[in-house]
Amino acid sequence: MKRIVSGVAAILLCLGASAQKVELVPFGDFENWTVRYIKESAIIGGETRVNYVVAPKDTIRENAAYDYSKTIWASSNAYAVVMGVTKVSCSVTPDEGPSGLCAKLENNMASIKAAGLVSVNVMATGSIFWGKMHEPITGISNPLSFMDWGIPFTKRPKAVIIDYKAVLPNTGKINKGNKQIDGYDPEQIMLILQNRSVDANGNIHVKRVGTAMLRISKSTGGWVFDKRIPVIYGDASKDPSFQSFMGLYAGKQSLYTVNSAGKSVPIPEEGWGDPDMPVTHGYFACSAGTQIDLSGALGNTLWVDNIRLEYE
Repeated sequence: MKRIVSGVAAILLCLGASAQKVELVPFGDFENWTVRYIKESAIIGGETRVNYVVAPKDTIRENAAYDYSKTIWASSNAYAVVMGVTKVSCSVTPDEGPSGLCAKLENNMASIKAAGLVSVNVMATGSIFWGKMHEPITGISNPLSFMDWGIPFTKRPKAVIIDYKAVLPNTGKINKGNKQIDGYDPEQIMLILQNRSVDANGNIHVKRVGTAMLRISKSTGGWVFDKRIPVIYGDASKDPSFQSFMGLYAGKQSLYTVNSAGKSVPIPEEGWGDPDMPVTHGYFACSAGTQIDLSGALGNTLWVDNIRLEYE
């Protein structure tokens, strides 16, 4: 049987009336995947490539945008049409876990090469996140704008509980385009809880209400089970466990969403919300790297499974 609750979660569930409640995130056991077959352009070989979505079991054989209403999960897997060339990049795949399937997130290079037309090499950082991908992707100048970050979410979990395994070569080098430069690329698991509001002019305002983040800086050597990541409510920068990477998202790292006009717009976090401020949106993400601007460390790989949220 699939390993759903174990270790910390099992102990909590055995404590009776005072126990915490642990809920599996939808599709968080990674037993269900939609398999997509997408045909690339003839000018780059015309191969049919396989892509995956963490979603109900299904098979899709067409070059079409995915209907993300079927799942809360999107990923770095890309169906792109750049300068008329259809290309597929796959950095998230199902894999065998300790029992059943898990998600494998891997940094790899995505290339489009067509004589006289275009030659592009970009780093695809393996990641899964709550939200949607705007398909097809039509450019690489601002990749974050093709993602709709977060989902409506009003709960207030105490912690994230997750199983994971990490491999990081830690060569001191990262890839950016065709170049290798000095750099460090840790992996990350995080849950951000936000309060989003819209003013009379349709502008979206965002405050950070809850923060749970884990940076992974070295290989684990095997699976880590039931890792508990507490959620800090209110101003996380005042918490003793705060580290700089847990700060607000703004500037080049702003998250994006779709406004009332149907346009993808940045939504920088304008400040820390009060601990008791209502939560309206949640953003959960696991990533095999934390670099931006289409760069990262080749070989970084993160396996995740059994994503749960702990409540009172």
